[in-house]
Amino acid sequence: MAGTHAFRPIDRLLGIMARLRDPEHGCPWDREQNFATIAPYTVEEAYEVADAIEREDMAALKDELGDLLLQVVFHARMAEEAGDFGFDDVANAISDKMIRRHPHVFGDAVIATVAAQNEAWEAHKAAERGPQDSVLDGVALTYPALLRAAKISKRAARIGFDWPDARSVIDKINEEVAEIEVEMANGDRDRIEDEVGDLLYAAANLARKLDVEPETALRRATAKFERRFREVERLVAERGVGRDLDALEAIWQEVKGKEAS
Repeated sequence: MAGTHAFRPIDRLLGIMARLRDPEHGCPWDREQNFATIAPYTVEEAYEVADAIEREDMAALKDELGDLLLQVVFHARMAEEAGDFGFDDVANAISDKMIRRHPHVFGDAVIATVAAQNEAWEAHKAAERGPQDSVLDGVALTYPALLRAAKISKRAARIGFDWPDARSVIDKINEEVAEIEVEMANGDRDRIEDEVGDLLYAAANLARKLDVEPETALRRATAKFERRFREVERLVAERGVGRDLDALEAIWQEVKGKEAS
């Protein structure tokens, strides 16, 4: 019909969120939320997006991206109510940033390789952050510990504070294992925790030196263990093995062999 305004899907979603947050007629749960209470859901939804990608489940990915978009809309709505900014401001800000950080696409700059683009990207980010007390400034405390370790070590490497190659990191890992063994013999729980932390930090550095994303690698390793262990459980129940460790290990090796073949 002539003159009828056609709402975009995002307009519909923004309207739904406004209604949910309505002080008189909205949802009691949605009305009482704030940035701090919603933040854990935002993180959770990002992980569920990553999970759908890992499983190559496109139907789930569509749903999870919608759930993640809802988180952005929720935060933007609360900010708008406070008079700080709205959803359009968020969208415009990221659009401006993408144009600013891609002068080779939207301007006259020439960047021919991925490596050069990465270098230029980091330079743009540094310029936007302005003067800092440390190259480590700006790495969020809320990152998962393994991811934050990799990011911190990458920042330190910018000024040359880094191992020369992956092999040298493996030497460091072996050193940390030896130190754990010493503290295990001493029985000092605090020192054991410190040394285990050092081992995990070194492992994050090894992943970085090998160009492996540590969170993805650990998720895949955990998923692999879970898959194999579920099969071990099935075979244990089928064969009535019980809790005999040698028998459990034999079944574990059997399951690994089947996967390898």
